[in-house]
Amino acid sequence: MTKEETLLSKHFIDLSRQAQQKGIVLFSDFLNLNELNLFQQGVSSLHSGFQISGGYELSERQMVAFLPDALCYSWEFPISCLLVEPLNKKFAEELTHRDVLGSLMSLGVERSVLGDILVDGTQIHVFCQEKIAPYLMENLTLIRHTSVQASQVSPENLHLEPNCVHEEGIVTSNRLDSVIACLCNLSRSQASLWVRNGKVFVNHREMLQTTYECKEGEMISVRSVGRFRFRGFLGETRKGRMKIQYERYV
Repeated sequence: MTKEETLLSKHFIDLSRQAQQKGIVLFSDFLNLNELNLFQQGVSSLHSGFQISGGYELSERQMVAFLPDALCYSWEFPISCLLVEPLNKKFAEELTHRDVLGSLMSLGVERSVLGDILVDGTQIHVFCQEKIAPYLMENLTLIRHTSVQASQVSPENLHLEPNCVHEEGIVTSNRLDSVIACLCNLSRSQASLWVRNGKVFVNHREMLQTTYECKEGEMISVRSVGRFRFRGFLGETRKGRMKIQYERYV
């Protein structure tokens, strides 16, 4: 564990201790896959309960709420959802996740206050900490050469999810290394190396076991590649191999 990881683990424990002692709900920043995995590894050391959310069901970047046993008030995650749209759709550029993130970071905000960014044509949804939402709505006016405006919306009424492509493949088994080889177009040996090197996460948890058997509905994330939803088996080929179906999030 690196020095930074050790400090973050201690921070989680400190937040849970304060939440329990003060009887209030405390929150982490938005955490990436590595940080979420680090949190899960230290759950047994927490002094309080917890819940995790990124603002919508399939979120990747998520926030932890530390919950005291004697909680006597209602609470919500301090997460806002912003809808970012071009002022003139006719002349809008085709923007990417990278374009949006770059414009947000140029406003001087930390990545830790930003959750997922969903880009669907000219509609962009940005999840952020509640405290930073007014600043972003006022100052996010340009992405690349496209003038935009941001407004706050309720994600509960939008049924948001990342865009995905439904695909099929053929594997020798439902072992993780075999599935990763199919999803990422790798050899089995390359896929095994990626798993052992900590590049693969299953349901937000680092999975180092190449023999792990993938289950229907599980979310598989591969660092620097993307996210996939394993949808199970379609049957066998004539040679006895397995046909699988999955969703690739784009």
